[in-house]
Amino acid sequence: MPSVEWKKGINALLVRTVGYQLCRPLADRAWHLPPPERVNALLVRTVGYQLCRPLADRAWHLPPPERVNALLVRTVGYQLCRPLADRAWHLPPPRGRRLLTAPVFIFSAPRSGSTLLRAILGSHSMLYAPPELPLKHLGVRAETQWIQASLDGLQLTGEELEHMLWDCVLADALQRSGKPAIVVKTPSNVLIWERIAACWPDVRCIFLLRHPAAAVASLHASWDPAWRPEETGSLDESVGRGLRYMTVLEQARQALPGLTVRYEEMTADPETVGRRLCAYLGVPFEPPMLDYGRFAHAGFTPGLGDSSLSIRSGRIQPAAPLPGDIPSELTGICAAWGYLHPEDVGS
Repeated sequence: MPSVEWKKGINALLVRTVGYQLCRPLADRAWHLPPPERVNALLVRTVGYQLCRPLADRAWHLPPPERVNALLVRTVGYQLCRPLADRAWHLPPPRGRRLLTAPVFIFSAPRSGSTLLRAILGSHSMLYAPPELPLKHLGVRAETQWIQASLDGLQLTGEELEHMLWDCVLADALQRSGKPAIVVKTPSNVLIWERIAACWPDVRCIFLLRHPAAAVASLHASWDPAWRPEETGSLDESVGRGLRYMTVLEQARQALPGLTVRYEEMTADPETVGRRLCAYLGVPFEPPMLDYGRFAHAGFTPGLGDSSLSIRSGRIQPAAPLPGDIPSELTGICAAWGYLHPEDVGS
């Protein structure tokens, strides 16, 4: 037998939802159906529908699911849904989380002193500067329809997959180094600076400049047919390749925050430049880092940056003198970087 409290609870619910309650039948009174108008008024007020005669000439359609669910939620607190077996589940979109935090990238044109800067920074106890790693040549292949379907299911693009690969490779190298921060140096990386900034939004940039004419002269002198078989070794080719890098470097310098360092200042006053670099990177200046020959460095070999006797000496050497003739194609970038023509000095 239900308790009195149970009956009270049921009646309170019925009164609140439909305006009626349970009661014993009255033996001396016959029950009559309320007038249709009263019933429909109650139904409209409580569930939003009313009773009506079927229309012989019109088929009945189920109301839209949204309306049915709105009614159910309002009246009973539940809604209709498809069984899980019939409903596809989707991964949330990728969030672009990275293993590396605030990596440091040196952006420069070829033959601008980036190997020297890598050696100096890599001699710091808190900075790991690995050999060159041209990220534009480190990619993934997703050429078949099956792998494309898989990537679509994971909501990954080929570009995002490459970003994950870059991040994983560099993070693994940093972890094995035992140091807390990484400095990445490869001149060709400047050609994809937009992708690097998209991969690591917290990237810290160092823009390394050198007099364009000096950089091109060094590029021309270091030409090796084993590494550039498609070129003939002409000065015009060196000017064109160097200018291409310098133009993109200036675009990156205008678009991204960072620290600009000049090769000439780095070789003439390495301590002042070293202190500026350390302050920018948030690490204490360590004087021994300028004597980079005291430390073991990998990568002073062809294909991994400068491999000349100068860099292998282990000492910071004075900058080479400017060439006598400056190609006219370089005058614009010289002016943009504040390198005056010798005839303009003092004028």
